Amino acid sequence: MRITILTTLFIFSSAIFAQEKYPKDVFQSPLDIPLVLAGTFGELRSNHFHSGIDIKTQQRQGLPVYAIGDGSVTRIKVSLWGYGKVLYVAHPNGYTSVYGHLQKFSPEIEEYIKKIQYKKQSYEIEVFPDYGEVKVEKGKVIAYSGNTGGSSGPHLHFEIRSSVSEKPTNPLLYGLEVRDATNPILDELYVYPLSEDAQVNQSNGKMELNFSRQKDGTYRADKVNAIGTIGFGFIGYDRQDLAANKNGVYSVQQLVNGKVYTDYDFETFSFSETRYINTLIDYAHYGRYRNKVQQLFKAPGNKLSIYNTHENDGKIIVREGLSYNVEIILKDLEGNETKVVIPIEGKRQELKITDQEEKTDTYVIAKKPNNYDLGGAKVYFPSNTFYDNFYIDLEEGKDTVTIHNSRVPAHRNFTITFDVSKYSEQELKQLFIARLDKKLNPDYTSTFKRGKTFTARTRNLGTYTLAKDTVAPRIRPKNFKEKQWLNNYKYLSLRITDDLSGIDTYSATLNGEWILMEYEPKTNTLTYNFDDKILNEKQCELKVVVTDNVGNSTTHITSFYRK
Repeated sequence: MRITILTTLFIFSSAIFAQEKYPKDVFQSPLDIPLVLAGTFGELRSNHFHSGIDIKTQQRQGLPVYAIGDGSVTRIKVSLWGYGKVLYVAHPNGYTSVYGHLQKFSPEIEEYIKKIQYKKQSYEIEVFPDYGEVKVEKGKVIAYSGNTGGSSGPHLHFEIRSSVSEKPTNPLLYGLEVRDATNPILDELYVYPLSEDAQVNQSNGKMELNFSRQKDGTYRADKVNAIGTIGFGFIGYDRQDLAANKNGVYSVQQLVNGKVYTDYDFETFSFSETRYINTLIDYAHYGRYRNKVQQLFKAPGNKLSIYNTHENDGKIIVREGLSYNVEIILKDLEGNETKVVIPIEGKRQELKITDQEEKTDTYVIAKKPNNYDLGGAKVYFPSNTFYDNFYIDLEEGKDTVTIHNSRVPAHRNFTITFDVSKYSEQELKQLFIARLDKKLNPDYTSTFKRGKTFTARTRNLGTYTLAKDTVAPRIRPKNFKEKQWLNNYKYLSLRITDDLSGIDTYSATLNGEWILMEYEPKTNTLTYNFDDKILNEKQCELKVVVTDNVGNSTTHITSFYRK
């Protein structure tokens, strides 16, 4: 009893300490609206943990974004994907704040970055101003919220990092107020036999467990009859009071007969380890169902630093004749929690459901480099491409080869090299390496062409083929017509599309002078802002050139009037 009390006090004090070691009265909110989250820190994303919080902007763009403290802009990046338009502000107290998916910067910063964009004649750009070159003041507008980059809707991506280590930390630890009196949600619960002799409920394979709500608000799962080494996993999420979004939980604990076996939280993590998310989740389940089961035991290759405690790697050894009581507790930062209790009886039973490992002729040793000839292509896996050894399914072909399936994650890039010696020079210009999706549609993979070989580096297993793109991109005006007067227009825009390999580059000139056109791939739109004020003539000729990833090019020339 004394040990259980001490363990509980340790967990509670650790959570309090984590929150108290971050300054809570130094930074202000980056927005002047109530903070409602579309995404939480550490949330499970595709191949990475979410490194900030996503703040809803009332389904609008253009809300003022404020500097959370005095500081200096140390990095500005404009890109088509990722954070889109993003600002990094270093503060004197050793922290850096990050503001992503912006619509535009403040007038001073916008002028600063546009001069560089025009000088380099590039929309996509990344600069690192010297400390003190671009100063900002606490509470002053530094940008406006938007939907640029890889955003799927208007919001502000906001981070707080260490300026020294660059490790992101949970922004809610710094005193930002988000209304949250809602307990996390437990959606699904799984049990895994982990040793060769292990079984659960007359099966040697993973099983889903039923659970029900009790009168005291906790949950209780059906009894598990098991033997050998087993582990648990769950699907769950957290909700704040003012939003229906299924956000990530802050902390997870697993106790076995009152002893902490697993304890991890999303206070902080390192960008260098974020891809190890693939070892935290049941990746085979994710590859098949696109749902992320968080495993409470350490899988092979797991090098995550998020754990506070991991007794026996979170694995439970069940012995015949003994009883066990497992508690899994999901918590948010406000202390709201959801608990499920799982009773286990150490009992060997006759197997009625057997799960056989799929074996092929090829066994990959993860720690060693592996090279395979698939006929029309060769594939090379450097050492430690994978987290664990496995039987790989390889299918040979001439122009199409299959390299296993999407249920095994790759930690490092591997190389696919196609022999294209049978193709003519003209055909080679239009060919590229593509990964086939479930509907067998080709998805362009960055292709390096050298002599009679095409090479691609990727982390995605699956079916790859040589695809041909013979159709050039299409360009058409969106908000204006040929020879139209545009005196009252703030901007002009065009739609650019490509049917196969995708847009690679674009450029535009107005009366022979290069102009900055912002490209938004999500809407296939190029936009020029007339506030750039480079027009000196009444009659204007606009020339836009768009090239796809295999070199097919389209030139669109049109004219309009403006004074």
